Amino acid sequence: MAVDSGLVAADIDLFGLAQIVAQNAGGMVSIEDPHSHVLAYSASSDEEADQMRVMSILGREGPREYLAVLRKWGVFDRLRRTDEVIDVPEHAELNIKRRLAVSVRHPADGGARAPRVLGTIWLQQGNRPFKPDAAEILRGASAIAARLISRSLDAPSTEALLVQRLFGEGGPVDVAAVADALNLPPTGPAAVVGFALTATETASATEPSALGSMLRLRASSFRSDSVTAALGDRVYVLLPSYKAAHAVTAWTRQLVEQLESKRGLALRAAIACPVADLGGVAGARREVDRVLDSTVATYPRGRVTTLAESRTAVLLGEILDLVGSRPELHDPRLRALADYDRKHSASLRESVDIYLREHGDVRNAATALQVHPNTLRYRIRRVEEILRIDLTDPADRLLLEIQLALHRREHGR
Repeated sequence: MAVDSGLVAADIDLFGLAQIVAQNAGGMVSIEDPHSHVLAYSASSDEEADQMRVMSILGREGPREYLAVLRKWGVFDRLRRTDEVIDVPEHAELNIKRRLAVSVRHPADGGARAPRVLGTIWLQQGNRPFKPDAAEILRGASAIAARLISRSLDAPSTEALLVQRLFGEGGPVDVAAVADALNLPPTGPAAVVGFALTATETASATEPSALGSMLRLRASSFRSDSVTAALGDRVYVLLPSYKAAHAVTAWTRQLVEQLESKRGLALRAAIACPVADLGGVAGARREVDRVLDSTVATYPRGRVTTLAESRTAVLLGEILDLVGSRPELHDPRLRALADYDRKHSASLRESVDIYLREHGDVRNAATALQVHPNTLRYRIRRVEEILRIDLTDPADRLLLEIQLALHRREHGR
């Protein structure tokens, strides 16, 4: 007998579904998210439950040794690729019993995109064999679980909506009302930390909602009054009334390092602090996004930075973005310099670039270029003649530096 809509009441939750599947398929059920965190489970006796089930339920996560075995056997890869029921044999050395497993998948949008994996249903064998139609029951349960999990992801709670408003999503926010509802201090310095996956991570590997849940647990451990929101492909954490900025930075760095070493997640993080009050949280998030959007932001240690550390690089990057997108702001005189270099196999552009980056110090620039100082002086005079500028004039010098920086970025130098 398959589990279908007629068997399951409309208001059932994941725990109720797990219990029904256990009763009809025979065995013990656990429902996990894509990261092997237990979402729900059926009742079981201590005699029948193996080490995997006990540790998963108590620790909300399976033992690492067995998870490694499942990866080696290709179980997780098969669960990502197919919605068929997978028979996982017992592992006597680890005292793990046989299981059936099926992925929980969000349906593809009109067939345009591949279905998204929302989790897995595991059926552990107890003292009796599985029922003959256990696989069919699991397939039906997978469809129901997909609806239940999707509904919880797509329909945020009232608290989640308030948090989204606080971070600037969904319209204006009544700060006093939000502070009261979330039991947050409306004033006093706060910190906003934004997290983003690096370019090497893929969206299919880590869903923003799963990443948000992971970061929420760790933020709550650091400060019980922290607030977390997953917005788009980023996660933001509000730390109200923090004690010290260096403690926030240290915690963020440690968190990024731990998630990489223990979870294989490569994250970047940007910190905005101090934020004067809750009314400034949305603005702080926008500032954090400017850093995370930037390709030139400064990360002095690891992949964590503050607005103060990255302000110059971010502003310069945005200026170059603006100049790069406006052809009328490109100085046409640089073409003459490029033409001269090409016709005479010269390096005037490189020479003046190094000269400006060395703040006009001829000897240092000549050393970097491996030429005689007099050779460099001659090249600089030729640059001034060709471009018809005066490099002792601050305005000419500033304009040329901006144009050369844009050239370096466009040509990856």
